[in-house]
Amino acid sequence: MSDGGPVPGPDGRPRCPWGLSTDDYLAYHDTEWGRPVHGDDALFERLCLEAFQSGLSWITILRRREGFRRAFDGFRIASVAGFTDDDRERLLADEGIIRNRAKIDATLANARLLAEWSPGELDTLIWSYAPDATGRPAPRTIADVPAVTDESAALAKDLKKKGLRFIGPTTAYALMQACGLVDDHLDGCAARGRPEPVGPEPRRS
Repeated sequence: MSDGGPVPGPDGRPRCPWGLSTDDYLAYHDTEWGRPVHGDDALFERLCLEAFQSGLSWITILRRREGFRRAFDGFRIASVAGFTDDDRERLLADEGIIRNRAKIDATLANARLLAEWSPGELDTLIWSYAPDATGRPAPRTIADVPAVTDESAALAKDLKKKGLRFIGPTTAYALMQACGLVDDHLDGCAARGRPEPVGPEPRRS
């Protein structure tokens, strides 16, 4: 029985236990989670999806991600900022996304706000809260992974002060984990410390 530490995957390489619970999680764990994400639109997408995840499991969002991308025009800030009341009604009727009125309204409001920011401003602000990578030891078990940190609380406070909605310390930390501001892959996980997706073991001569 696992003690919460890395578990061998289908290829024998150790991974964080959550990454082996479904095929969707395995792909996400190996190719995306914890890898650096830059760009205002890309970070806006992650910010929105983390907000939609609030109160739900991440797998619920992950399996609807393509639906979200279609519904929100690829999460292009300039495009979403121009959504009309008709678009809002369309979103509320779209079964391919989470039809939560408050979360949809927050997404539209955030896009309108961010459309007024300078290019790169969102990227710069979010990444300014990336902690020193040497400041915290690698988590050994899932119990060692925090849900909130001082940095995530400060990031959420800054974003809310600037007018962004539906962002709290827990959502901010999930964003930091997903976008590579922190590396919370467990000590011994094949994906830890790797900016590139996990690939097959190199062949030995």
